[in-house]
Amino acid sequence: MSDPLRIGFVPGVNPDKWAKVWRRRLPDSPLDMVPVGETEDPRSLLDDGGVDMCFVRLPIEREGVHLIPLWEEMPVVVLAKEHPAADWDEIPLEDLLAEQLVAGNVPDWEQIRTATPLPFPPMTTKDAIEVVASGTGMAILPMAVARLHNRKDVVHRPVLGLPTTRIGLAWLIANEDPRVETFIGIVRGRRETSSRENPPVAAPKKQGKKGAEATKQSGSKQSGSKKPGQGSARGTSGKRPQRAGKPARRGAPKPGSGRGGSSRRGR
Repeated sequence: MSDPLRIGFVPGVNPDKWAKVWRRRLPDSPLDMVPVGETEDPRSLLDDGGVDMCFVRLPIEREGVHLIPLWEEMPVVVLAKEHPAADWDEIPLEDLLAEQLVAGNVPDWEQIRTATPLPFPPMTTKDAIEVVASGTGMAILPMAVARLHNRKDVVHRPVLGLPTTRIGLAWLIANEDPRVETFIGIVRGRRETSSRENPPVAAPKKQGKKGAEATKQSGSKQSGSKKPGQGSARGTSGKRPQRAGKPARRGAPKPGSGRGGSSRRGR
């Protein structure tokens, strides 16, 4: 059995639906889904051969890598359930400038924040949400990541005024494994019969000389067949014969001999 195709995925990405399609279509081709930890670098995993492809959160180092951008993620703020803004449907960024940023990235945060930052140590997302749940600060995360770490004592709300993040599928340019193209087709929703997913169908067998002549003769007969009603009304020259005039009725006067004609006798 060949080595499995290894697909990495960062937190917040759920690749199960594509894995199910792969295993249904290619039951004899093994596939491994490899979760990528928060502290792991997806690009390093690709370079080191830890994974063949990876669902990544942009941006990543692009040199030597193919990348297909997929979907965008909405940014949300995670707050303690008792926070005054917890009941809002969405929160403008300007209403969060006085909060402590425990985790997440906000463009130009050092310039726009209004509170003196506390010296938080480096921590995982799970630990950061633990701090937020205690009533200290906030975390700015992609919605999928916030849902992954959802708890009863915190809420997450969309933030207005922040850019979205984006998920992409990356693999090394040097990776020429044909299974890569197959997996891309599944992610993009190509049908199982797509020519880009499946090996080309074998070309039809060539006919022998006799078979080719028989096919040619059969085609000639069909092309020379006449439609119903054709042929009997045409002469050998192919021209339509002139229609004969109507036969004269018995007793009918000859031209010029009728009433008012030039041969009428005088009384």
